[in-house]
Amino acid sequence: QVELVESGGGSVQPGGSLRLSCVASGFSLNYYNMGWFRQAPGKEREGVSYITSTGGSTFYADSVKGRFTISRDNSKNMINLRMNSLKPEDTAVYYCAARAIKDGSKWSHQISYDYWGQGIQVTVSS
Repeated sequence: QVELVESGGGSVQPGGSLRLSCVASGFSLNYYNMGWFRQAPGKEREGVSYITSTGGSTFYADSVKGRFTISRDNSKNMINLRMNSLKPEDTAVYYCAARAIKDGSKWSHQISYDYWGQGIQVTVSS
């Protein structure tokens, strides 16, 4: 059974940090580029960050550059998203997603992803 499971979400005050993890089962992440997406209340889901299969290239939405760091550990079949200096506008449900290496479309094109996690809530509030 193919599955992506996120963990590490929760509530934090502005300026705080969280680390999200996403573990895959039923397939190997070695053959997939990975993305993090989020959906805030009343808004469309948007791309947050992306990492290629070997971790050699990473991409970030302008809104999180310099604050978020994406990484992966293929030996553990997982990716992470370190989120620092969190702001109230970072409040959202965060999703990890996997897409095949051969897909060369823009990383934020959600339709290009093959597998999605169920999402995890991140709330930034004082």
